[in-house]
Amino acid sequence: MRQLFNTRLTGLIAAVSLAATALSVPAAEAAEKKDFKVAWSIYVGWMPWGYAADSGIVKKWADKYGINIEVKQFNDYVESINQYTAGAFDAVTVTNMDALSIPAAGGVDTTAVIVGDFSNGNDAVILKGKDKLADIKGQSINLVEFSVSHYLLARGLETVKLEEKDVKVVNTSDADMAAAYKTADVTAVVTWKPIVSTILESPDAKKVFDSSQIPGEIIDLMVANTDVVKDNPKFAKALAGIWYETLAALNSGTAAKEAMAKASGTDLAGFEEQLATTKLFSDPKDAVAFTSGADLKATTERVSKFLFDKALLGKDAKSAGAIGVEFPDKTVFGAADNVKLRYDSTYMAEAAAGKL
Repeated sequence: MRQLFNTRLTGLIAAVSLAATALSVPAAEAAEKKDFKVAWSIYVGWMPWGYAADSGIVKKWADKYGINIEVKQFNDYVESINQYTAGAFDAVTVTNMDALSIPAAGGVDTTAVIVGDFSNGNDAVILKGKDKLADIKGQSINLVEFSVSHYLLARGLETVKLEEKDVKVVNTSDADMAAAYKTADVTAVVTWKPIVSTILESPDAKKVFDSSQIPGEIIDLMVANTDVVKDNPKFAKALAGIWYETLAALNSGTAAKEAMAKASGTDLAGFEEQLATTKLFSDPKDAVAFTSGADLKATTERVSKFLFDKALLGKDAKSAGAIGVEFPDKTVFGAADNVKLRYDSTYMAEAAAGKL
């Protein structure tokens, strides 16, 4: 039986509490050092980090650069971001949206060292007994409020000329989503795999929109404290080396996949189903191209607007561009004097060039 983990969730309470925490707890020490801590949580696109730690790949790359890297798994995604934002960890796995709304909005200057993948069908809008997205009008929609599911709903509604005021959002825990769908009162849900797969087993469940229709907008990252990266480039190099060696193992046979499947609470077939709707950037050249492309800038603007509309960019935010986001070409979306999220392709490019 698949385990359902509280993944990729954000919300007002988390964002507000983290902003306060960021002001009261020192950030990860910004100076040259030897010991680093990385937090990750269970999700198909992040399972390579656990495998890398268990298989010795993390130690191999840490030893190469004369450093120590501790990789810790969190079952609670928000708590992993909590700990990173508070300075207890140097790096964390996080979505692009949550990187902006939690650590960046909390004042922690954060750099995306690795752009690992994007959801290409993992996230979906499902209706009960209806097969067109337009049929969603007037319905109550069960989803994790302020999560990537909420963003997916907003993007889906745009495609059928509807707005959120045309539906009613019902905040529902991901752990309760599959059971909620089976109740008579629930007629529409937005969620992610493996919950999507479980719900679609019901004959009346119809997928009417998914993240493959907004490719490249729900992105999974490995981010690190910007000052830590600046003062310790060897750490960032090691992260890139770990990531791409592990993806090579993932693509070379079933052993790594089976280990990742077991660790995520599913079997090989279930894990491969999730991989099939995840666009992994196994080749660092593809990751560099994506990170340097115009589409990421457009996505950042859309995500920032969504977060601003939901009051998730901080209480003092006056516009969707209140928090500056810097891209590899050094252009900035939003406030150039308040850059708190940076996409840096340096270390992915070094991996592509064989220079790690």
